[in-house]
Amino acid sequence: MRRIVRLADAGDLPIWRRPVTLLFLMAIAMPLSFATWSALLNNFVIDAAQFDGADIGWLHTVREIPGFLAVGVIAIIIFVHEQVLALVALTLLGCATAVTAWFPHLSGILTITMLSSIGFHYYETVNQSLQLQWLPKGRAPQMLGLLLAAASGATLVAYVLIVMTWKAFDLSYNFVYMVSGGATLLIVGFCAFAFPRFEAPNPQIKKMILRRRYWLYYLLQFMSGARRQIFVVFAGFMMVERFGFEVDEVTGLFLINLVANMIFAPLMGRAVFRFGERNTLMFEYTGLVLVFLAYGGVYWFGWGVVLAAALYVVDHMFFALALALKTYFQKIAAPGDIAPTAAVAFTINHIAAVFLPALLGYLWLVSPGSVFLLAAGMAATSLGLALMIPRHPEPGNETIFSRGLPAPAE
Repeated sequence: MRRIVRLADAGDLPIWRRPVTLLFLMAIAMPLSFATWSALLNNFVIDAAQFDGADIGWLHTVREIPGFLAVGVIAIIIFVHEQVLALVALTLLGCATAVTAWFPHLSGILTITMLSSIGFHYYETVNQSLQLQWLPKGRAPQMLGLLLAAASGATLVAYVLIVMTWKAFDLSYNFVYMVSGGATLLIVGFCAFAFPRFEAPNPQIKKMILRRRYWLYYLLQFMSGARRQIFVVFAGFMMVERFGFEVDEVTGLFLINLVANMIFAPLMGRAVFRFGERNTLMFEYTGLVLVFLAYGGVYWFGWGVVLAAALYVVDHMFFALALALKTYFQKIAAPGDIAPTAAVAFTINHIAAVFLPALLGYLWLVSPGSVFLLAAGMAATSLGLALMIPRHPEPGNETIFSRGLPAPAE
């Protein structure tokens, strides 16, 4: 990565060395580790360390601390190029995933989770920044949908292998974690040597910024992080704790999600392009309110495993529409604000994530259905915020209250 190429000149490179290709390779490398780690996590912590609801809540609180500290990316990119930082973060994620099963106890699991989470969250922060800098606004929704589909395709391969081989070959947690982490590291090695360093035309501000005109984006990010934690932490845990799902059954459920994402993610990108961010996000949040209420019904009214599994898939599909939040920010942002605001927004997204899992873990012990009722309330709040997005967002027209005024300096 010694050669530096301006983004405007990248079109002269072979297609396999262009920025978009690098985005696709990184989109594939990340879920090979993270999605495999997630698929095995609930079974691993129950089998290896006898976790209960409170323990899993603390694990996810620890996992989200690096997300809360993602604002530190701003300090790092003063010295390290964003593209380089993305690959370093992926390397840490791959290494931590590979050795996860070496620490089958609470303290060890929490430590390795912290390390893998640093890699994951710092990668996600700079990756979002690179996507918004490298993709043209006119094609960004469609391309983000294709990137999501590519990530889903890579994860699909991993899940199919787990489902087909877990029982057939009596695989161990250690073997699967080693293979998935190693695959990520191989792709990262190729990216480090095959691609030049790309320079975007707009230098990024390398300090923390909070713009008043981005207030709605910040609030949407906060609510997104809060309700997403309930799904990530407790929806999968419910399938194992309440319904006794085995590793291959949990992975099979993830597999269905992946197939759905591969089919619908590009369509969702087109939907954002056609109907706009406001309408797309309103549709997402309305659907999530209904899904979380139905989750509560699984506990309060004894609705069965088939409905719970169906809700898990539908829930996951609705979250894929969150790409509209990225393109909303891309449309209202000043070009130099993308990197620092991506870091700040990632931190805001994880404020609730630091304390919610641990607190809700104790509520889970008393009333699991109430956890999902709280999530429904969060989705309803997000719906109210989405109504404030204008039909045609742009600098100076960030919310329905802006009325097309010139964008202020801060």
